[in-house]
Amino acid sequence: MQQERQVDVAIIGCGSAGLYALSKVRPSGKSVVMIDGGELGTTCARIGCMPSKAAIQIAEDFHRRQVFPRYGLEGGEHLKLDTAEAMEHVRDLRDNFVDRVLSNSSDNFPEGMLIESYAHFVEPDLLETDDGQRIRAKAIVIATGSRPVVPAAWEAFRDDIITTDEFFELEALPMSAAVIGLGVIGLEIGHTMARMGVEVTGIDMAETIGGISDPEVAKQAIDIVGKEMPLWLGAGAELERAEDGRIRVRAGERSVVVDKVFASLGRTPNLERLNLEAAGVPLDERGMPVFDRNTMQIGDLPIYIAGDADGERPLLHEAGDEGRIAGYNAATGENRAFRRKTPLNIVFFDPNIVQTGMRYDELDPETTAIGEMPIAPVGRALIMGKNRGLIRVYADKASGRLLGAEMIAVRGEHLGHLLAWCIQKGMTVGELLQMPFYHPVMEEALQAALNNLYAKVDAKNEGPITELQPL
Repeated sequence: MQQERQVDVAIIGCGSAGLYALSKVRPSGKSVVMIDGGELGTTCARIGCMPSKAAIQIAEDFHRRQVFPRYGLEGGEHLKLDTAEAMEHVRDLRDNFVDRVLSNSSDNFPEGMLIESYAHFVEPDLLETDDGQRIRAKAIVIATGSRPVVPAAWEAFRDDIITTDEFFELEALPMSAAVIGLGVIGLEIGHTMARMGVEVTGIDMAETIGGISDPEVAKQAIDIVGKEMPLWLGAGAELERAEDGRIRVRAGERSVVVDKVFASLGRTPNLERLNLEAAGVPLDERGMPVFDRNTMQIGDLPIYIAGDADGERPLLHEAGDEGRIAGYNAATGENRAFRRKTPLNIVFFDPNIVQTGMRYDELDPETTAIGEMPIAPVGRALIMGKNRGLIRVYADKASGRLLGAEMIAVRGEHLGHLLAWCIQKGMTVGELLQMPFYHPVMEEALQAALNNLYAKVDAKNEGPITELQPL
């Protein structure tokens, strides 16, 4: 009989969710093993959040030259971008971020804690790795992350298709590219390439971009993005080889020939290696594990799932929360339910696209009041030369309680945080308006949107008539 290693907790995946799970297991004193056969350093640091923001910053700074003339700054038209140097800088920063992750995690693991191999289930509490080891664990956390989706029909073009797995390794950018899929990743990378001089065509079968569900915000976003690159919305894309060897992309009645395709069609959880059937894992109609998002437990098994692997909210802060919940319950066996935080999504487009709390398409139009403020006349935005966009805020009409917001606005990443905190605290519109607002700042645009919203709610007991509370 093959020898088995006995541990209290086994964590499959050493990315963000797995590391956060580990942070809850180790203090408990329980024995734990981390199993990962892929590259270490987390998706966020290697190919996600961090290198993408580095590239976005370069593109935004270079694009800024277009407003120089109105400030009396001369010579902007002579600025050039060395994309090879730019991409090398992005990789240098990326490597720094990865090194930081490794130096604070796997580099310091005790001997034997990390098994650098892939694993699959043999039984609900028994794992076998590709290198032949067997680990029997009292609890198991699945934190295997995700990977970009590339349709099987596009396999013949794979050498000319870029995903986030390859983008940051490019030593030079293509002359032209079709970005297929204009969600968060497609919009960020597509916009970045366009500002770096790539001739970009953005394509999405949806009628919106950046995950926006509010039609008024979407209209603003499409207008803003459309001024920087062509947008083809409402039709799926098909690929074929052009006569010159490049790729012809067709979407509806339109077509374009490009050097490369950036595929941003979402990410799929890395579950296929796990042999979930052997663990008796219940699956939903999509073939995904059925789990409790407040305990992260799968069915009634001693198995937990966290991060991109569960396919629900592929965001770092969500992976962190899910990893902590999964790790705590795996270590203690309590299966304690935890309240999840207010949803917050940010697209680091310029200007930012932000959604927090309830989305527009989740609202009951009969019981919801909507306030708004266009960015065009906002003083601070005018000064920055970034007066484009719209803020829309939602509240329960009867109580005035803030429900959510969607916006496209400069520095929206900060406004979104403020709103998420207030929503999580259950604050009303009137209570928000009693908070201090400085001048001139972008928060004044939010203040104006809230004032517009306050006029539409029934609850006036806090009353911002003076916006001051009597002593």
